[in-house]
Amino acid sequence: MRRARISVFAIFGLNGFLLAMWVVHIPAITSRTGVSSATLGALILVLALGSIAGMQLAGPLADRFGSQLLVTVAAALVSLSVVGPGLAINAWQLAIALALFGFANGALDVSMNSQAVQVERGYRRPIMAAFHALFSCGGIVGSLAGAATMRAGWDVRVTLSMATAIGLAVTAACAFGLLPHVAVARSASAPVGSKVLALGAIAFALLLAEGVANDWSALQVKDDLGVADSTAALAFGAFSLTMTVGRFTADRVSGAIGPVAVVRIGALIAGFGMVTVIGSNWIGVTLLGWALFGLGLSGCIPQLFTAAGNVDAAAAGAVMSRVFGLGYIGFLAGPAIIGGLSAVIPLTAAMCVPLGAVLLASACARVVTPVERAVVQAPAAESA
Repeated sequence: MRRARISVFAIFGLNGFLLAMWVVHIPAITSRTGVSSATLGALILVLALGSIAGMQLAGPLADRFGSQLLVTVAAALVSLSVVGPGLAINAWQLAIALALFGFANGALDVSMNSQAVQVERGYRRPIMAAFHALFSCGGIVGSLAGAATMRAGWDVRVTLSMATAIGLAVTAACAFGLLPHVAVARSASAPVGSKVLALGAIAFALLLAEGVANDWSALQVKDDLGVADSTAALAFGAFSLTMTVGRFTADRVSGAIGPVAVVRIGALIAGFGMVTVIGSNWIGVTLLGWALFGLGLSGCIPQLFTAAGNVDAAAAGAVMSRVFGLGYIGFLAGPAIIGGLSAVIPLTAAMCVPLGAVLLASACARVVTPVERAVVQAPAAESA
């Protein structure tokens, strides 16, 4: 079981690394392809639609063939497709490359979380948040590596090709460490679709809040306080840092007080952080607010993913794909909603939207209550 846990850690880190390698090279890729900012926005939507499609396909396939196979295939596809945007020389080629990359990433998102739930069952204690922390760490490593290669003057095609090689090597090293598929009979007491819909709604709210922080935190600080760009960027840094650190501690907290309390209290902490941001007129207090927002959210999403993976063990992948799909739509919708509102009201006032989202999540935290049913463990769990 320890080997499986290490393998899943590596896959989560790899996913964050490869996504960061694409993100940090967006300016170079747009220059190479000659696309405008407006066209880039449409192309990112293509990537998002590809991700949603990959999620919806991967869920049922993981249930049928096992997440071990799906993780291996999807991780290999993400590794191979990350180089595609760097090879594109026009908008159409970039659109195709991003659609493939998004599809593979969506499939990996669902399958690796499905495998993580399987490993977590074997440990019989919360470990999901740590996997998500490794995703964040992978993103940091990818950002630093991409920045270093750009500073050294490397061609984007060379850098992304090396990312492909690293991705394939990590995938190959992890493939046989993942837990094999174990058929699970559908329980007669399995909850109906209302449980899945409720989890999806909370995922939508929480990921909406996270998406707003990712895209608008720095701009909110600059717009509200009139600080320099370098200072405003600290808002996203504070949010990301506490999000990552919080995920390394969230499993222990969840084991002590339970997932419902983690979501309820965490979302309230996030809400307090956002109230601080909205009411502050001093940079230090505002940064503290964004840090609290990240800390509060850090443990919430992993609890949702664990809950989704255990709604029905026989259809865990399909359930997770639906919950993830709704959450991802929220992640995309949040920044767009703030963008529209900022045209008619102050940007800081628009932050009432993520505030309302986290308060809603806190009020509905009971939806992550574990479903009581016998779970068939993977054979590897017996030797843990």
